Amino acid sequence: MRNTKQTGKTRLRIAGMGLALLLTACSPQYQNHGYVPPQDQLEQIVVGSDTKETVAQKIGVPTASGVLSDDSYYYVKMRQRALGFMAPKEIDREVVTVSFNEAGVVANVERFGLERGQVVPLSRRVTTSPVADNTFLRQLLGNLGRFSPTAFGS
Repeated sequence: MRNTKQTGKTRLRIAGMGLALLLTACSPQYQNHGYVPPQDQLEQIVVGSDTKETVAQKIGVPTASGVLSDDSYYYVKMRQRALGFMAPKEIDREVVTVSFNEAGVVANVERFGLERGQVVPLSRRVTTSPVADNTFLRQLLGNLGRFSPTAFGS
C-alpha cells in the first residue's frame, strides 16, 4: 500500500505547479518597438540651424523618413501588452517628426502621442506660424479613430 502522506504531498505539489503555471500565463507581457530620442536630446536640435546630417549625429538615424517626400525624419516608438492567449494590444505610441525646409535645414520638431485613440501633439517647435505640412504620416495618424461602420455600408 502507498503511504497516504506521500500521496497528499504529491497532489499538493502538482496543484502548486498548476497554480504557478496559471499565474504565469495570466501575467501581462510587454513588447517595445522602435526608438524615440529623449527630450533632452531633442532640445539639442536648433531649429533654423541644424541640417539632416547634424540631426542624425545628435539624436541618431531616424526610424523612417518621408514617404511621399524626403523632407522629414520620423522617430516612432510603440508599446504593446499581451495578456495570456489574447492578441497584443497597443497601449502607447509616440512619434517625433523633424521637418526640413527646401535647403535641408530643420524647420520644425514635433512630438505626438496617442491618447484615447486620438493623435495629440505633446510638444512643437516651429519657425513659421501655422503648420501646413500635411505629410502622409500626419494624414494617416490623424485619421485614427475617425472611421465609423456606416461609412463602409451601402
